[in-house]
Amino acid sequence: MTLPDYFDRFAEGYQPYKGASWCYEDGCIYRGLELLSASTGEARWMAHLHRLADRQIGPDGALLGYEPREYNIDHILSGRALFALHRDTGEDRYLRAADRLFSQLQTHPRLPAGNYWHKQRYPHQVWLDGLYMGLPFQIEYGQVTGKPGLIVDALQQFATALALTSAPGGLFVHGYDDARAQTWADPLTGKSQAVWARAVGWLAMALVDALALLPMDEGNATLRLRLACLLDAIIARQTGTGLWMQVLDAPDLEGNYEETSASAMFAYALLRAARLGLAPGSDAVCLAAAGRRAYDAIRDVKLETGADGIARLGGIVHVAGLGGFEGRYRDGSPGYYVSEPVVFDDAKGVGPLMMAHSEVVIAGENTGNGLWGRKLS
Repeated sequence: MTLPDYFDRFAEGYQPYKGASWCYEDGCIYRGLELLSASTGEARWMAHLHRLADRQIGPDGALLGYEPREYNIDHILSGRALFALHRDTGEDRYLRAADRLFSQLQTHPRLPAGNYWHKQRYPHQVWLDGLYMGLPFQIEYGQVTGKPGLIVDALQQFATALALTSAPGGLFVHGYDDARAQTWADPLTGKSQAVWARAVGWLAMALVDALALLPMDEGNATLRLRLACLLDAIIARQTGTGLWMQVLDAPDLEGNYEETSASAMFAYALLRAARLGLAPGSDAVCLAAAGRRAYDAIRDVKLETGADGIARLGGIVHVAGLGGFEGRYRDGSPGYYVSEPVVFDDAKGVGPLMMAHSEVVIAGENTGNGLWGRKLS
């Protein structure tokens, strides 16, 4: 079985993550399918995307199970697929659905500094996850609808979030509490304690996808430099196997492990940044090599074929967050992040691996290397 065969089988059997309600986990798969379609030109990926997403989108653009007044920034992510679906069909319902998501952003609560709250249930907080969930969509929506002010606003939110979550060594902590009300937040800085790899992965993908939409001009020059510094810091922490640890800044932490979803996110961000020249001052060859090394490691080590002959992607932390959730309090300590369950075939790992694969396909076409469809051992 090749990786494309695995993705095809996964998409064919994929069930909506939250009972068919519009959600970010499905959006990870939608984004992966969109990029596979764009990179390969194969009709099967767009067919999968339509089959999975269309049942959630009504003729008037209504989104199944979507409640805008939850003010959950996660709900915005799946909206990125709406632009691809509209380009594919010309159907207005996709843009009407995008309008509904933008309506949420128009009234979404913000910090005084201008950043969207992560969720209404997590007030006054910015999490790195939310940058990926909301800001690339806002930029593309601004381009499609001719609202350049939305792009300016998104770039400012990136700059502010990076300042609020900065950590030593060019890395970033998971979250920031402007109210200093949460016990996970430092009472002086508002920052959470640990550098969680997937949070940094969301950030890296957010920066790469946002900058890929924009011209290389002075308006985003500083953000490109920040991306370059981040990618260099990520490469510096790549393990000998080519992957990254769950708690990125504590490799010797008891229970720490090489986590798949973050490694796939980093592979994608490194490969795309290298291809598009998004990281000035960084060696594009080194970026691409680190990304390809991670991709190969995930394929060779984390994609496991069982006795039943079915391949499954393992080593994916199921979920991690900050504060109260399902009757417990997540304190943001390094030890907390290694306590969460590790699962197989979660959308938050498979989607980014699809994205990384799309970059490997493009790189193979550019170099004449046909190894991207290599069979799994």
